[in-house]
Amino acid sequence: MTKALTRTDFHFEGQKSVYHGKVRDVYNINDDLMVMVATDRISAFDVILPKGIPYKGQVLNQIAAKFLDATSDICPNWKLATPDPMVTVGLKCEGFRVEMIIRSILTGSAWREYKNGCRELCGVRLPDGMKENERFPEPFITPTTKADEGHDLNISREEIIAQGIVAEEDYKVMEDYTRKLFARGQEIAARQGLILVDTKYEFGKRDGKVYLIDEIHTPDSSRYFYADGYEEKLAKGEPQRQLSKEFVRQWLIEHDFMNEPGQVMPEITDEYADSVSARYIELYEHIIGERFEKAADNDDIAARIEHNVSEYLKTRR
Repeated sequence: MTKALTRTDFHFEGQKSVYHGKVRDVYNINDDLMVMVATDRISAFDVILPKGIPYKGQVLNQIAAKFLDATSDICPNWKLATPDPMVTVGLKCEGFRVEMIIRSILTGSAWREYKNGCRELCGVRLPDGMKENERFPEPFITPTTKADEGHDLNISREEIIAQGIVAEEDYKVMEDYTRKLFARGQEIAARQGLILVDTKYEFGKRDGKVYLIDEIHTPDSSRYFYADGYEEKLAKGEPQRQLSKEFVRQWLIEHDFMNEPGQVMPEITDEYADSVSARYIELYEHIIGERFEKAADNDDIAARIEHNVSEYLKTRR
């Protein structure tokens, strides 16, 4: 099995702290820069799976970097450089405690709630009589609170502002950026024969200005359908061909795991991990439209990253 990076413990010059998330490890450099390492960890149903997925971190990091560059005319973002295939270095911003989720099609968790009778999502009224995977009249935003642990919770625009989670003027900027970023993402996806179904964005603030932070338009944060055959499958009520992490969730569901009490995580074999790696590489090539080039020096990924990041940080002195 190809090696995978599942944990990091770097000590960069100027390092103030480190945050180990579900998938990313984020190093604070002098309270000014963030070194974000996209590990090969994979999570689903709010739990980290026990085996890493080779090249997953590189796939996510490089997709995000390309989309950050492709949308930098819409809003400022945190990215400064990608000194390693699995690392982005950028500006440290104070993150807002909400995630901006935008949806264009009724699917996933929204469909599960709709099927159970829900007709309002985050304060937005949903039409009656919709089918699974049907387009909404127009994309709409369903924000969630950003939890340190456990599930993020749906919340309405009005509640966010009333509770002072985000100031109204900042929220309006985030809303505007979210709609414009999503429209750009849909345009880029369409050129690749894909539909950008839904996604999430995170924003932060630095020197009084709102920045786009974290990843963007990756298969971990977004859902893509293949455009070819979408209407036919919708008419027949058939599942859509999609590019997202949903295939991992479906595999877990088939093995009776949704992280509910009493459920046991199924074994992640080397063969299954390699198959997931191949799917992530396929995702990259479809979404970006370029052949994926596996990073060199994969025998000691941590040493490679430490060297590349340290050399970059020297240029920032």
